[in-house]
Amino acid sequence: MLSHEQIWSAIDRLAERHALTASGLARRAGLDPTSFNKSKRLSQDGRLRWPSTESIAKVLDATGASMEQFLGFIRPMENAGGTSDRAFPLPASSIPLLGFAQAGAGGFFDDGGFPLGQGWDMVEFPVSPGQKGGVYALEVQGESMLPLYRDGDVLIVEPGAQIRRNDRVVVKTREGEVMAKVLLRQSARSIELLSLNPEHPNRSFDLADVEWIARIIWASQ
Repeated sequence: MLSHEQIWSAIDRLAERHALTASGLARRAGLDPTSFNKSKRLSQDGRLRWPSTESIAKVLDATGASMEQFLGFIRPMENAGGTSDRAFPLPASSIPLLGFAQAGAGGFFDDGGFPLGQGWDMVEFPVSPGQKGGVYALEVQGESMLPLYRDGDVLIVEPGAQIRRNDRVVVKTREGEVMAKVLLRQSARSIELLSLNPEHPNRSFDLADVEWIARIIWASQ
């Protein structure tokens, strides 16, 4: 998985490529000038704060960079030979692309939320070294996830990834309903989900009624 440090480093390197400070890059993207300040990368209680996919999408649009180019700015993790100081291109991998309607139908996933079978449409997605297998893409259908995700946006999800409070997730219930939400709370028996669209109610489920839950790790918008 990409680390917190790697993502912020990529933002800094993208700013440098365009002769900008982190604040200048935020302003060019129409964001608050302090959005990318180092002081904003940790919360007051010391927890890691990640840039939103919406912020990154605005930065890419403002600079004309593609997602592949952005990921190319990510530095390798430190290893026995030291940390490389150059950007490297992440290898692209073909991953399955499903629609939300397919995701809701029976027989397409195993119990862990991994796609079964073959014959899917495929999309290219840069995979970091050490990325676990099973990453796949879901295409948003309809307007129920506005304003964050629009019809045709592609969500990259990773089943089995550790999920924390406030993570964006895709959940499939045992009744076949598939939804993208924000995880508000999870206990040993239930989960509470915040709707991305304020016109739709928040949801809560007994874990026994949830078939699988997968973390959204990227959104192509």
